Amino acid sequence: MSTWLAIAGVSAVVFLLRASFILFADPHGFPPLFRRALNYVPAAVLAAIVAPGLLMPAGAIDVSLDNPRWIAGVIAIAVAAILRHPLAAIALGMPVLWLLQWAMG
Repeated sequence: MSTWLAIAGVSAVVFLLRASFILFADPHGFPPLFRRALNYVPAAVLAAIVAPGLLMPAGAIDVSLDNPRWIAGVIAIAVAAILRHPLAAIALGMPVLWLLQWAMG
């Protein structure tokens, strides 16, 4: 029981520390440079989540032509850059990945 109480207590403290930045901060009081930098947070988080899956499918960096994931990822990035529509990148990137995986065996 004391273990669960400790976990709950630590969780509450961590949550309150992280939420305090959002709950008690005045967004208009941030410097303009900081507010502009916050616009790039979603893209940076998405890149941090996606990049290991594309470049490290077996736990080590693999940018060879034997890795269909990064090839499909480059195509999806190109589609997203040209069309500026994330759903189009997914709709084309996934079939390209499946086709490359099928072709490579």
